[in-house]
Amino acid sequence: MALAALQELERDAVMGTYARNPVEFVRGAGTRLWDDEGNEYLDFLCGISVSLLGHCHPAVVEAVRDQATRLIHVGNLFYTDPPMRLAARLSELSLGGKVFFANSGAEAIECALKLARKRRQGGDFVVLERGFHGRTYGALSATPQESKQAPFAPLVPGFVAVEPTAEAVRAAVHDGTAAVLLEPVQGEGGVNPATPAYFQGVRRLCDERGCLLIVDEVQTGLGRTGEWFGFQHLGIEPDVVTMAKALGNGVPIGACWARDDVAAAFVPGDHATTFGGQPLATAAARAVLEVMQREDVPARATAAGERLTKGLESISAIARVRGLGLLVAAELRDRPSREVVAAALDAGLVVNAVTETALRLAPSLLVTDDEIDEAVAILTMVLA
Repeated sequence: MALAALQELERDAVMGTYARNPVEFVRGAGTRLWDDEGNEYLDFLCGISVSLLGHCHPAVVEAVRDQATRLIHVGNLFYTDPPMRLAARLSELSLGGKVFFANSGAEAIECALKLARKRRQGGDFVVLERGFHGRTYGALSATPQESKQAPFAPLVPGFVAVEPTAEAVRAAVHDGTAAVLLEPVQGEGGVNPATPAYFQGVRRLCDERGCLLIVDEVQTGLGRTGEWFGFQHLGIEPDVVTMAKALGNGVPIGACWARDDVAAAFVPGDHATTFGGQPLATAAARAVLEVMQREDVPARATAAGERLTKGLESISAIARVRGLGLLVAAELRDRPSREVVAAALDAGLVVNAVTETALRLAPSLLVTDDEIDEAVAILTMVLA
């Protein structure tokens, strides 16, 4: 269907919650996308850090095809093989513990919040300014960004937002705090990495006060930063970890992992989701993890991130580059980021505006050196 026809359908039948770019993508393979007119693009956004293995990876396609011919859904009142095996694999990658499967990052956050409240029999949450944890009511309440929260007030009570300093967190945490919720890299807040000293100080404070440390790895988890999880850069062990995005490589799935003693706070009936952990999504995620481990994606993210950062730093119109691994922001000197995003798209490169002055780049971890150099060349041309 032509782009104009799709736009007309959207006007007539779709809620206006997205400001879509005027492009219809019809096919993807690896780091490449093609639109309905046959134009080719380098995808350096990956659905916002989702298609970590690139588009339509053969192993994921085969896993989905195979599972779809046998069993797509039966519900969590019965056993199926894929979610149990996936849970075991995720526990191996983390620190042991147990997993609850959801359908998105926001749902994984909701699980983490309920788990922390159940364990503490109440309590509030300490969250960071400029953090982002999702759009459902609990996750939105943990996201202290005025433009996102204000239209939907009143929100869930019991969230205390502080600046990301050790002193501010220490002043906010008390004996009744249920948890502190942090991101290793504030993704939607502008790609702002945390420091080891900061995270280690929060870990000690949580231990002192008996509250949980929840680490939101929805955007940073599963190799993106150059480690399997972002917290591994920071020298701490969390109590709860949320993940999603890359876990299904485009198939919707989220997960909340917790230490055994923390997970024990939940009993049957405390939390549930109709589609969480269904066979199709978990079969896809198992295939994703197998490829990730075989390809050693954390090491690839480190090497590719260094090459991408070096290339971006060579562009005079970019003031500085920040991030970890292949989650990178390029701060522009004197151009609005949305204007540059549009020009890059016209030139065949997909990125996005993570702030008014910065571009976000999060390509597949299987991106090649030549593709990185091509992306840098496109941005060099666009910014000239």
